[in-house]
Amino acid sequence: MSTPEHPTEPEVKNGFTDPGLADHRPRRADVEPKADKRAERQVAALFTVSIIGTVIALWAYFTKNDMEPGNVADIQSTNMWIGLGIALAMLGIGFGAIHWAKTLMRDHEMVEERHALRSSDEAREGAIQNLKDGVEDSGLATPDESGTGVKRRSVLKGSLITAMAIAPLAVLVPQIGNMGADWNVGKFRHTMWAPGVRLTRDPDGTPIKAADVTIGSVFHVIPDGLNDLDHHHKMDQKAKAVVLLVRLDPKDLKIREGREDWSFDGIVAYSKICTHVGCPVALYEQQTHHLLCPCHQSTFDVSDGAKVVFGPAKRPLPQLPIAVDDDGYIVAQNDFDEPVGPSYWERLKGDAGTATVEEETH
Repeated sequence: MSTPEHPTEPEVKNGFTDPGLADHRPRRADVEPKADKRAERQVAALFTVSIIGTVIALWAYFTKNDMEPGNVADIQSTNMWIGLGIALAMLGIGFGAIHWAKTLMRDHEMVEERHALRSSDEAREGAIQNLKDGVEDSGLATPDESGTGVKRRSVLKGSLITAMAIAPLAVLVPQIGNMGADWNVGKFRHTMWAPGVRLTRDPDGTPIKAADVTIGSVFHVIPDGLNDLDHHHKMDQKAKAVVLLVRLDPKDLKIREGREDWSFDGIVAYSKICTHVGCPVALYEQQTHHLLCPCHQSTFDVSDGAKVVFGPAKRPLPQLPIAVDDDGYIVAQNDFDEPVGPSYWERLKGDAGTATVEEETH
C-alpha cells in the first residue's frame, strides 16, 4: 500500500493498471474511546429494541386473544400488534448486527489473490485460524487499556444473546398456540347463521320464500337480523355471512355424501366469499351452473358442490345447509361447517375441500 511519504507506481498486469487500495481512513470508534463506547451503546440499544419487539408480540398474543367472537376489527388489531412485535424483533437484530459490523468489528482492507479452486494446505490452515480469530475480530473481546489483557463487551454480549434467544418466540408461540384453537382464521368459521335464521334479500332484509325462487334465479342473501346491528358490527358480520341462493333442476344436482338434506327441491346456498383471496363471487351462468369470481376468474360449479373448475381458488365454496320452515320461508339449518373466505396456511387443502387444523384436531 502506498503512503503520502512513500508513493508507489501502479502495477500493470495484462494491460490493466492495478488501482491498488486507497489510504486507510480510521473510523471515529477506532481512535476515540467515547465514540467506541457510544457505538457499543447504540448496538446494544438496537438489540434491546428486538427484545422489546418480542415482548410486544407475546403480549399481544396472550392479552388480546380474548376477542369478541367474529369481530374482524379485533382480529386485525391483534394481527397488527403481533406483526409490529415480530418486525421490531427481527429488524432490531438485523440493524444491530449491521451497525456492529460497521462501527466495532475489524476495519482492515484485505486483498486475496485468485488461485486454484482447491486451496493449499497452508491456506486451509489459515482459514481455520481466521475462524478462531473471529471472536476477537467481532469486538466482543478487545485489548484493555494496558494492552496486557482483554476487556469484555458484556453489554453487547448480553443484549445480543438475549435478543437472539427470545426473538423466535415472537413467531413460534402464536403458531404453536393456535394449533387446534378457535382463533384468527377460526373466527371466520362462526357467522350469524344458526338453526332457524331466515335467509333474506340483500340489502333490504326481506325474507325469501321457497316459492319465490324459480329455476335459474339467483338471490344475494344476508341473515335475518343483520340490518338491526350497528354499522361497525353489521359490516363485520356481512363480510362473512353473505350467501348466494340458486335454484337448479333437482336432476342437475350432484349431491355430495353427507349433504343429502342440505338443499331443498333444487335450491342450494353457498358462501359468496371466494376461497382465493376473499373477493365477492357475483356472476352466475345459468346454462353451465357456474359461479364466477370477476376479480381473478375463479369458477365454481354450483351443480357439483361448488367445486373449483377454473382459476386460482383451491377449495370449493362453503355450503350453507338450508331448509323451509312452516311458513314456507327458507331458513338455515346451521352455520357453515368450515370457515368461509380465502385459504390460509392453517388449512389443509384437498380435492374435496379443506379442513382447518382445528377440525382435524377435534
